[in-house]
Amino acid sequence: MDAQNRLTAALWLVLILLSLSLLINYIDRSSLSLAGPLIQKEFGLSASQLGVLFSAFSWTYASFLILAGWLVDRYNVNLILAAGFFIWSAATVLTGFSNGFLTFLILRLLLGIGESVAYPAYSRILVRHFPEYRRGLANSIISIGMPGGLAVGTFVGAILMGHFGWRPFFVVLGFVTMLWLIPWFLWMPRGQGLLAQASHRLVPSIWKILQQRSAWGSFGGLFTLNFTLYFMFNWLPTFLVQERKFAMTKVATVGFVYLIAAVMSPITGWLSDVWIRSGATPTLVRKTFMTGGQMLCGLSLAACVIAGPDLTFVLLLSAGVGFGLSNSQTWAITQTLAGPDASGKWTGVQNFFGNWAGILGPVITGFVIDVTGGFFWAFAITAMVGVMGALCWIFVVGRLEQVEWGGPLPQKTLVV
Repeated sequence: MDAQNRLTAALWLVLILLSLSLLINYIDRSSLSLAGPLIQKEFGLSASQLGVLFSAFSWTYASFLILAGWLVDRYNVNLILAAGFFIWSAATVLTGFSNGFLTFLILRLLLGIGESVAYPAYSRILVRHFPEYRRGLANSIISIGMPGGLAVGTFVGAILMGHFGWRPFFVVLGFVTMLWLIPWFLWMPRGQGLLAQASHRLVPSIWKILQQRSAWGSFGGLFTLNFTLYFMFNWLPTFLVQERKFAMTKVATVGFVYLIAAVMSPITGWLSDVWIRSGATPTLVRKTFMTGGQMLCGLSLAACVIAGPDLTFVLLLSAGVGFGLSNSQTWAITQTLAGPDASGKWTGVQNFFGNWAGILGPVITGFVIDVTGGFFWAFAITAMVGVMGALCWIFVVGRLEQVEWGGPLPQKTLVV
């Protein structure tokens, strides 16, 4: 095998490890939501209190994202990702020993700190090692981890919690997932990748990023996408148990929603790259997949609240298809706009604004459920937010090409 083929194989292995880390990330962050009905009953929590616990993760997650983006652009991105991974796995283990609302709150805050490094690190690694026409597939392979984690967590978690309770699940999950660090230290990417071909360039400040209209479009678009996502994995289990009268073991079927999103993500990521290589512009391709998927997801969720149990399941699958379409494009758009010198910072800032949805969404939803006594308006609000997000991607985000930050661009790219 020649040097180029060895490099290509190594980079695909890196993608698999990053996807696996994101899968673990979403199992860890969504497990409390899955255990929500059990924890609510055991500790006598109201829907509003449960909403606060769901949102607590995002308090620190959002707060540390800008710092995480700065760190991965400045220091060794591989080691920063490993440190964050260890912190969030430890928080998962300790959750199994929680004894009340305050303990859950503190550990959710710690989980948010650890997981804040993930997306800035992924973006920095991809933009350093993959050219534009490969990033749709590369991002979508990593993004499999999001719905994949929700699917695995829902299938396995619901069954195990139904049989053994929620405490053993958290303890075993945290210890087992720490094993990911072993292959990461063995096979993490080394060298500068595409940056090795570039001359010294001006590294833009966060203030410079905030001056870009497209940046604000991407912030708003991610906020709305996250609002939908947090609603799905925070409240769907409770909705199915309380309003559709599903048993906890039957809640595992919602994992098919995330599974179909995991399947659609790499397919649409690959199709988007093929479309671009055939001559279409990244603007047309990525915006088409992004907005179409977000609209489909939001409208499918809206219809769930008035459907019967069987039709609800079909509509949830449709929402999964829509989420898979949009999930494959989010960070490819950001990486194209930011370029290699600003990808970590832009991703961090975008995720900061986007994850206010995780802070506000669960609390708003919990309050609406308490006030109205049902889920109708919670679903309706989520659908409206999704439609607004599609408009952000279309009209606020501009042409998808790298922002001219003021320095020379790379003269060559590395084909992988």
